[in-house]
Amino acid sequence: MDVRRAGERYRGGDPAAGIESLHAFSFGPHYDPDNLRFGSAIACNEERLAPGAGFDEHRHSHTEIVTWVVEGELTHRDSTGHTSVIGPGDVQRLSAGGGVRHVERNDAEAPLVFVQMWLAPREPGGDPVYEVVHGIADSTPYAVPEAGAMLHVRRLGAGERTAVPDAPYLYVHVVRGEVRLDREELGPGDAARITDAKDLEAVAVTGAELLVWEMTDR
Repeated sequence: MDVRRAGERYRGGDPAAGIESLHAFSFGPHYDPDNLRFGSAIACNEERLAPGAGFDEHRHSHTEIVTWVVEGELTHRDSTGHTSVIGPGDVQRLSAGGGVRHVERNDAEAPLVFVQMWLAPREPGGDPVYEVVHGIADSTPYAVPEAGAMLHVRRLGAGERTAVPDAPYLYVHVVRGEVRLDREELGPGDAARITDAKDLEAVAVTGAELLVWEMTDR
């Protein structure tokens, strides 16, 4: 188990424009050859957008992009004609395929916080695909077969326990609260990268929300 603390993430974004970004992996100008990938995960970004702030139209290709809103509302528009607003509890996936352009904005009057995971697909190219699942339940994993990955959302009350999946690669990101994973205590923004995970259990020290990525591919 490799624990990465919130304070160790690379700081990015444009604070003057109301954008604050925290990157868990090598990203943009923060190049780290020893932190390029874990399993199929190539990025885990926490984004904070002030009201009216956002990312202007930009291009992605050969990437599976999964977004989880922590608070606020995220407005999405893309070059295939999709427009949507997603909030807490919704999962959004943009499969970039051979290439797609999109805009991400906070058009609401309250701050926006979201976590976005980028996954490397098994096969590059193809047509872009967009999907939103509203109000995903804890017991309903979200599969991204194109990247050999599955997302499990865990919301726990203080003292509650949950088994985490056995997997060749397991990425656990603490959205809020404090949890104990094996012998490690994790707080908001902390993450654990686990290879050959087996028979592990997470215990909530306080009320907590976790994103658990089960991955088979490298």
